Amino acid sequence: MDTIVYIDGYNLYYGRLRHTSYKWLDPFKLFQVILKVQNPSSNIIKIKYFTAPVKANFASHGQVSAAAQNSYHRALKHLYRDRIEIIQGYHTVEKGNPPRYKKPIDKDDRVEIWKFEEKQTDVNLALHMYRDAINEHISQQVLVSNDSDLELPLKLVKEDKPTLTMGLIIPRQKPTNSHTRPANERLSQFSHWTRRHILDEECQHAQLADKIPTSKKPIIKPEHW
Repeated sequence: MDTIVYIDGYNLYYGRLRHTSYKWLDPFKLFQVILKVQNPSSNIIKIKYFTAPVKANFASHGQVSAAAQNSYHRALKHLYRDRIEIIQGYHTVEKGNPPRYKKPIDKDDRVEIWKFEEKQTDVNLALHMYRDAINEHISQQVLVSNDSDLELPLKLVKEDKPTLTMGLIIPRQKPTNSHTRPANERLSQFSHWTRRHILDEECQHAQLADKIPTSKKPIIKPEHW
């Protein structure tokens, strides 16, 4: 079952990898294992990874964060070449002036903030999914996201290409109690199957080597990762 996996990088990072030691992730290895459990005939022919460059001025580690992201993307491109495609949008930063948090809301009591937004990721992902569904000879598409903005593309692909299997992987830890925020069922309703978590041990067993040799300078896992 030839498969293309579409990763919402922002959602994967903030939903599953942030504040963990698993950031140096091998997505090909991770999702191939998960898909084989779901269907042993699954075969990933390509991963499309949608992200945006870090803005160092707003990152926790400044320029170090930007360098870490660059190293990670370089590692994926080196190891997987044509099998992983990194598709970048961009971030915008502008002044915002929302109401201060209080109940009931006071629309006249406002605070100035930096408004930080990722642009193009959703539309890039949606268009790639739809175009691949129509043009590529594949049997399955798998979305890695918990973003309800992607509900419509899943719905349209399922309607226009009913023979294509649609899978959904929610990038979050396995829930530990009933108070954990539930998975996005708005996405699940348009998928044939849903995996609602990614286990720690799955992430641990899908890590890149700390040092990746190349014909030039080796790629080193960032120290703070």
